[in-house]
Amino acid sequence: MSIYTTAGTVTITCHKRMMPYLEQEVKDLGFNVEETFITGIKLKATVNECIKLNLNLRCASQVLYSLKAFEAINADEVYNNLCTYPWEDILPETGYFSITSNVSNESINNSMFANLRVKDAVIDRMRDKTGTRPSTGAALTGAVVHLFWKNEHAEVFIDTSGDSLARHGYRKIPGMAPMLESLAAATIYASRWDRKSPFVNPMCGSGTVAIEAAMIATNRSPGLFRTNYAFMHLKGYDEQVYIDEDAKLEQQIKEVPGLRIIATDYSERAIDNARKNAVAAGVAGLIKFAVCDFADTEIPANVPGVFYVNPEYGERLGEVTELEETYGRIGDFMKQKCGGYFGYVFTGNLELAKKIGLKAKRRIEFYTSTIDCRLLEYELYSGTRAVPKEAKE
Repeated sequence: MSIYTTAGTVTITCHKRMMPYLEQEVKDLGFNVEETFITGIKLKATVNECIKLNLNLRCASQVLYSLKAFEAINADEVYNNLCTYPWEDILPETGYFSITSNVSNESINNSMFANLRVKDAVIDRMRDKTGTRPSTGAALTGAVVHLFWKNEHAEVFIDTSGDSLARHGYRKIPGMAPMLESLAAATIYASRWDRKSPFVNPMCGSGTVAIEAAMIATNRSPGLFRTNYAFMHLKGYDEQVYIDEDAKLEQQIKEVPGLRIIATDYSERAIDNARKNAVAAGVAGLIKFAVCDFADTEIPANVPGVFYVNPEYGERLGEVTELEETYGRIGDFMKQKCGGYFGYVFTGNLELAKKIGLKAKRRIEFYTSTIDCRLLEYELYSGTRAVPKEAKE
């Protein structure tokens, strides 16, 4: 049996609250989702199909191909079960592999011990069957074996991704408190942006949101910026499959005539860094950058668009009292300058959000790191909102 051509259970993980956007991405790629859970989805796919998933997904973290599920009370039982698996069919004898895990078992107080037992099982099996053994280490630069172990249920996977897919690879200068690329993409998916109308992003920082918007609009996939995945280090890997999928990434890029993405920040250094990141992402020509106060940001008139701002919220940067005025000014700006637009404020401080002075049409839940956040949506009417006749009476 070849894992490259035999469909198995594949689990694609993501950060909490991003599953609906990951699910839609996977469906758009032509896959059938069999199960969803709070931090991911499950489907049937081959490892060759996992190559396509790795290259195209924006909201994912890892793409995991299941090898074996079993019951284990303690680490010795994990070892005994994995010693019987034919690792010599999966891992090159002189290659390199790493172990990662997600462990919640009462017999384990240090997940590194579970990792060690997995490593021992793999190496002992390989040495017994081949007379040699691959090298191991913590860096996710080769093959990756992942252990999921909760209570007595254990499952071992080949992690076809390696380093997390949540980092898209173009951002060379992250700036202060940057938004994770996968989160930025998910919030854009959650918005009502049609990927053709103006997208205005004040307080852009290192440019992540504006860059992700440009990439989504023009169908540029994260795989364009990455050259190493864990699937490349498995036994039997066919490089031509990857080359073919990689070639499709260039072919699927599209032009969007008249696309206007505007990104501003009061910091000249932030804008300089954002430009450099946009160049690395290949979208610098699609974004108009400017150094200015957010209230001086250009808002294209007479066309419905999206205004998206991710202000500081007092958890890591800035003081709450100093930010109250800023949030109030954001509300004033949206009311006075953004008529006809949908306004979006991404924040982890709902008390500060009250200072905006507008009623949110939607409050979409997200997390950034461990901070409970909301993407607040405001429908910004142009001129005086028409009142139905019945309401007037």
